[in-house]
Amino acid sequence: MAIVDVVKFDGPADVYAWKYPNQELGTWTQLIVNETQEAILFKGGKALDLFAAGRHTLSTQNIPGLQEIVNLPFGGKSPFSAEVWFVNKINSLDVKWGTATPLQLQDPKYQIIVSVRSFGQFGLQIEDSRKFLLKLIGTLPVFDKEAMTKQFRGLLMMNIKELISSYLIFKKISILEINAYISEISKHIEERIGPVFLDYGIRILNFYIDSINIPDDDPASARLKEALAKKAEMDILGYTYQQERTFDTLEGAAKNEGSGSANVMGAGIGLGMGFGIGGAVGNQMAGLTNQMNASPVFAAQAAEVTCSACGKSFPAGAKFCLHCGDPNNACEKCGADNAQDARSCSKCGHSFGGKPCYKCGEQVDPAGKFCMNCGASMSLKCGQCQHDVKPGQKFCLECGNKLIE
Repeated sequence: MAIVDVVKFDGPADVYAWKYPNQELGTWTQLIVNETQEAILFKGGKALDLFAAGRHTLSTQNIPGLQEIVNLPFGGKSPFSAEVWFVNKINSLDVKWGTATPLQLQDPKYQIIVSVRSFGQFGLQIEDSRKFLLKLIGTLPVFDKEAMTKQFRGLLMMNIKELISSYLIFKKISILEINAYISEISKHIEERIGPVFLDYGIRILNFYIDSINIPDDDPASARLKEALAKKAEMDILGYTYQQERTFDTLEGAAKNEGSGSANVMGAGIGLGMGFGIGGAVGNQMAGLTNQMNASPVFAAQAAEVTCSACGKSFPAGAKFCLHCGDPNNACEKCGADNAQDARSCSKCGHSFGGKPCYKCGEQVDPAGKFCMNCGASMSLKCGQCQHDVKPGQKFCLECGNKLIE
């Protein structure tokens, strides 16, 4: 029976644990432990002692329990059976990870379901050799990086998927903005999975996420990118989605030959196209809208008016002056504010509560004899009933009296 005199391990750096193949040892055997290594002696499945870097002699002085276990004669170089495990405690910084299948997440900003992939790498170091061997190794003769990755892939991926999803949801980060937060997410995941690995005697070092991305063939992300590109184009050119839809609607109406406003719309759109898409489109749309509605109040509401009571300016659409509270007696023609007892607008002369001019339709002050807009006489009356009559009228519409020409 051969008795081993020297036990050591000079294996590759990606091997985390290695069992010396020969179990037949003897007292006074030299155990050599390199730097970044630790060795543990097992007998009958029980860990006897742990040896740090250096040269160690296997004897009852170094291994207090050895005398009782193998019953060695005093001072003899007697053989005994035991296992020697070497644990590599070097920092390994190139353990790679990645999601096997894309994560299905709802973008917290745009509320669409997208597929997300992620990959990166991290480092690790065996911190507690005894715990590492007892919990992970079992009867394996060697435990390398491949075995480590296989052992922890499920545990790692479960935590990474949960942590990435929860971070995006609670922080309300869009998928398209996530690469700006990779450092924060990496640190967050390292802090959360660190205690899980410590239960196995492993310390996590420098957890990195290299990329969190969306597959190129994902239809939801393609539509989102297209919409954001369109929005950016609109912002640069200076018009909104509503204006674009209005433009499309008017363009369709201009092409409809049966529409009565086709000529007007076609002319307006052509003018808008001539000036180019941008601020000019919004101006053309506003002009067409005012032309079709023929309401002078809309233009006035975009400006401010002067309060007739305090003389300060306030928004034209307000019902009261925001400075003194005076009611806004807005002129229906120009939008200017007037005193409550005003009979005509102080700005444009429009009559309040008057009667329409028979010639131009403008409101005329009841006491006025002539229309301020066209100059038509407003004082003609029937000689019998005194009802107002128009020039050229042959009979009174009220009493039927024949008028004198």
